[in-house]
Amino acid sequence: MTTLPPTHFDLRISGMRCASCASRVEKTLTAAEGVSSAQVNLVTESAHVRASLSKAEALIHLLKQAGYPAELVQESNTLTMEHTAPDMRPLGWAGALTLPLVLPMLGMLVGYDWGLPAWLQWALATPVQFWLGAPFFKSAWHALKSRTANMDSLVVLGTGAAYGLSVALMIQHWGHGAMNQHLYFESAAVVITLVMLGKWLEARAKLGTMAALRALEQLRPTTARIRRKGQEAQVPLHWVRTGDEVVVAPGESVPVDGQVVEGHSAVDESLLTGESLPVSKNVGDRVIGGSVNRQGALIVQATQVGRSSQLSRMIELVQQAQINKTPTQRMVDRVSAVFVPAVLALAALTLLGWGMLTGQWESALVHAVSVLVIACPCALGLATPTAIMAGTGAAARHGILVKDAPALEAASMAKVVAFDKTGTLTQGEPSLIAMATQPDNADARNRLLTVALSLQLHSSHPLAGAVRRYCEEGLVDSTAATELSEHPGRGVIGLVSGTTAHLGSLQWLSSLTTLTKEQLAQAKAFEAQGLSVSGVLLNGHCIGLLAFGDALKPDSAAAVQALHGMGLRTALLSGDSATPAQHVGTRTGVQEVHAHLLPDDKLTMLKQLRAQHGPVVMVGDGVNDAPALAAADIGIAMGQGTEVARKAAGITLLRSSPTAVVDALMLSKATRRILHQNLFWAFAYNVVAIPMAALGFLNPMVAGAAMALSSVSVVSNSLRLTRWAPAAPNNGA
Repeated sequence: MTTLPPTHFDLRISGMRCASCASRVEKTLTAAEGVSSAQVNLVTESAHVRASLSKAEALIHLLKQAGYPAELVQESNTLTMEHTAPDMRPLGWAGALTLPLVLPMLGMLVGYDWGLPAWLQWALATPVQFWLGAPFFKSAWHALKSRTANMDSLVVLGTGAAYGLSVALMIQHWGHGAMNQHLYFESAAVVITLVMLGKWLEARAKLGTMAALRALEQLRPTTARIRRKGQEAQVPLHWVRTGDEVVVAPGESVPVDGQVVEGHSAVDESLLTGESLPVSKNVGDRVIGGSVNRQGALIVQATQVGRSSQLSRMIELVQQAQINKTPTQRMVDRVSAVFVPAVLALAALTLLGWGMLTGQWESALVHAVSVLVIACPCALGLATPTAIMAGTGAAARHGILVKDAPALEAASMAKVVAFDKTGTLTQGEPSLIAMATQPDNADARNRLLTVALSLQLHSSHPLAGAVRRYCEEGLVDSTAATELSEHPGRGVIGLVSGTTAHLGSLQWLSSLTTLTKEQLAQAKAFEAQGLSVSGVLLNGHCIGLLAFGDALKPDSAAAVQALHGMGLRTALLSGDSATPAQHVGTRTGVQEVHAHLLPDDKLTMLKQLRAQHGPVVMVGDGVNDAPALAAADIGIAMGQGTEVARKAAGITLLRSSPTAVVDALMLSKATRRILHQNLFWAFAYNVVAIPMAALGFLNPMVAGAAMALSSVSVVSNSLRLTRWAPAAPNNGA
């Protein structure tokens, strides 16, 4: 891989906890002298900076001062950086310390007094607040320095108020025999623990998105065999230069984009183009790096290497597209930026108002702290994660795996569902669909299959596999052909029971014999249906035609109609040719069909669909779908698809069934309804309760109880999702 120009470099950044952090990092970098632009990716925890490489150390120092440690990343290891799973031990410690504080509250509900001494409550809550909760304080401090506020600011404000009031009350009543004074240590500890859980789940989601990039990188061979001055040598891939001749043996992956200069073969490009059938390659044809050579040896002259290759561009597209999109969280952050100063101002007014009007400053302080305690964002912080957790749990029980929180939310707002063709609406492998013989009878068809099976009994060609599968079902007899001679990209010749037989493309067979008008007409009819046609010659005469295609999944049409019933528009985005794509679109009822699309073209089409109709869901299963799956508002990968597709998508279906797409979208809508209900009650609670606290109608103890009640209502509402089930029976393929 070639190195980046000296005016571009990448930084790996840690400490970014939310979208506002990424925004602050981006503002810090772009404001620095000598930086023309900076693009920060929260998911990959990286920044692409347009500046002289000499500026890197200064920018790293600047970010460190802002609280975001950074390091320079070389291009050779940008996508292979090790990202370890988030440490669950702090969350475990927080849960263990918080549980004893919560148990007395549960005991009160059943009439038991399990109250803990004040000193023990303080001892349990303090490490949660200041040791395990330290990241929240750091994040809130950085936000404060930037004159902004985020969810961490709310967490620190609310838990700090609850903790501080509890300490003050404990000291005030210490030694006076009034240790049964209600304290609020449990409120502070519970909020810290629950928000830590949400951060841990978010970190797990980020890890999954990085796995998609690593899986794409692994498709690229690490070495290449080049031929220079008649000598072959195995070299590292990054040594290959434009113009080098690369030797690709049968079964090997093509290491570079290039042009065939010697040899004939059939190349499997399905991972990159979605084309289910191998493509014939002859001298002068282009090949794509990452495709697999299935038959004869090829000599390929490299035309695109390093970052300019199509596979590298796909990797970059996925990396750029996988920006964390959380519409509700962004909305909550915007509210937080106003909510926090408003609460502080109201608490100050409460303190001054009560103090100046009544002269009872201690009572005034209690009322002010009541405002801060009741404003603790417990319900607000629980509204989104509890709904998402309940929704993803229900999804998992029905074979729908959701990678991260934004996935369900984004899917619920979809207006368009765009399908890949191969392996998504179709079975994903060639099948023998039809035959044509003269005369059209069982004996003629049996003879055609016997000859075809004999010639391909031990062939590794995908079409040979389709013939074998068909013949196994029909119990067709055969004997292995002798004197076999393969002609890559054309067909095969052999002796079947002593008679010369050919099987191959019609173009090749037409150069060997004359096909009848009926046979040519039948071949055109098959091709009009999107089928690939081969012929069989026996002793120089064509005895029949074989038509191959990718059969539809049984429930594809039903799934498309169900989506139409939900008011969604459907589209087919295929890398295949127009005829088979249009044929699938017609049989399933898809409203828009777009063919001949490379990965870049699919991204362009997604943008057009989004601009015309609204948010787009992309459903696919191949490596070629990975950029589109990542760039769509939500990507859905079929369970039998490639690992790259599954990791680039936000949702993976364990059932390889298009009806599972319908189930996923229905569940996403149910989850979004619950989420919005939660947010409504969380905000309504604050709108009603905060003024009551400011007017003195709620003391801190009642405020704490009201805060707990609001949290219980949010959690209870979310638990309704655990009873969700698909509206119709699943029709798995």
